[in-house]
Amino acid sequence: MGVAEGPLAPGGALIPPGSDQDAILRNVGDTLADKGFVVAQLDNLVNWARTGSMWPMTFGLACCAIEMMHAYVSRYDLDRFGVVPRPSPRQSDVIIVAGTLTNKMAPAFRKVYDQMAEPRYVISMGSCANGGGYYHYSYSVVRGCDRVIPVDIYVPGCPPTAEALIYGILQLQKKIRRTGTLWR
Repeated sequence: MGVAEGPLAPGGALIPPGSDQDAILRNVGDTLADKGFVVAQLDNLVNWARTGSMWPMTFGLACCAIEMMHAYVSRYDLDRFGVVPRPSPRQSDVIIVAGTLTNKMAPAFRKVYDQMAEPRYVISMGSCANGGGYYHYSYSVVRGCDRVIPVDIYVPGCPPTAEALIYGILQLQKKIRRTGTLWR
């Protein structure tokens, strides 16, 4: 026995998707709004909450970490976007990788990423985190943190400015809103 999808006509018949169904749903939404109810899709509501309360795990490895700290102070104030840094991976849903990732640090970095709760997002900040930077050909440098974990947003620069990090966070918020699903 299947579950019916869509609204039902007065006789109990299922109305197929299209303009008739949209009109009925709009009418129901307007009726509920007049009575003081708010109607929203659950995944849109959850994504709105996720974008307004991102708690990044700050993973500062080199000079880019100074610019990342700069983005949190009063001049730029990432708190107004709902971005509050957390010291624990178990409380974080975003990780900002800022600086040169070495082969020696890569296993610890992967372990921190694995301890984060789902859904988790990654911002790679700076040339070294994006692709190795000036140290690309060094034997001890990972040529981009995307070789260790999947990256969602790349912030270019050496070091990138605080404005660039804020733009990257805004891009991540757009990406979260665009996905529209409860699970990734």
